Amino acid sequence: MVSAGITPPALQKHPLLKEYASLVTDGKHRLEGFEEKELGHGRSSPLPEARDVDALADAVLGMADAEEIRAAVWIGHSLGGLVALRAAVLRPEAVRGLVLAAAAGIGSASRGAQVTLAVLGAARPGRLIAPFRHAWASSRLGRRIAFGWWGVADPDALEPELAEAFLVGRAHHTDTRQAGRALLVSDPRTELDRVTCPCLCLWGASDNWVRLEDGIEYARRLRAPLRTIAGCGHLLIGERPDVCLAAIDEFVAGLP
Repeated sequence: MVSAGITPPALQKHPLLKEYASLVTDGKHRLEGFEEKELGHGRSSPLPEARDVDALADAVLGMADAEEIRAAVWIGHSLGGLVALRAAVLRPEAVRGLVLAAAAGIGSASRGAQVTLAVLGAARPGRLIAPFRHAWASSRLGRRIAFGWWGVADPDALEPELAEAFLVGRAHHTDTRQAGRALLVSDPRTELDRVTCPCLCLWGASDNWVRLEDGIEYARRLRAPLRTIAGCGHLLIGERPDVCLAAIDEFVAGLP
């Protein structure tokens, strides 16, 4: 749970929450609460079984219940966006508003996505880089290799401290394949009409990992505004935390 000086509290979801480092430590906002990692990521253990994203959503809803978080605004990035969507379908009363930042799910059903996720889940390249993350993050070439094309629009401009923060969690992942398998069998389009809360879609204009076309389709089906952020790739909250936070603040302030 993350509250940015706004009400209601915001529950933030992303498999690698270090990617929110700039947002969480923004000097103009005091963000308090807990940060939930996707099961199997960071130092968290995987679920005994997760056939689909509903199992992941149920787990996060259980954490929110344990912390007595009621009617929160959920902020989900990438796979976290799909988990947040499922939470809004399963427990509408628990989700007062929904921010989807480069949410996965639509393009993930393609054959190319299936092959890519399978290879990454088996090879786990981030785990190989993580022990040397300071050297990789401090090197322009290292940032280009680690974040180029898929992650950020301009790896050279990515601050070394933030690049290193992105790489920390990879060293501790226990099972990222479980979440990947759950993603591949989930198609959010079939039940988007069951999402009743207000939504906001945030997308990097240069996102090569989850294409802007997916954001357009999410926005159309959810009847939600789409905010595209120029000069950003998939890790938009790390690239432009100021713009993302301003958009989230504005969205939450306008909730009934």
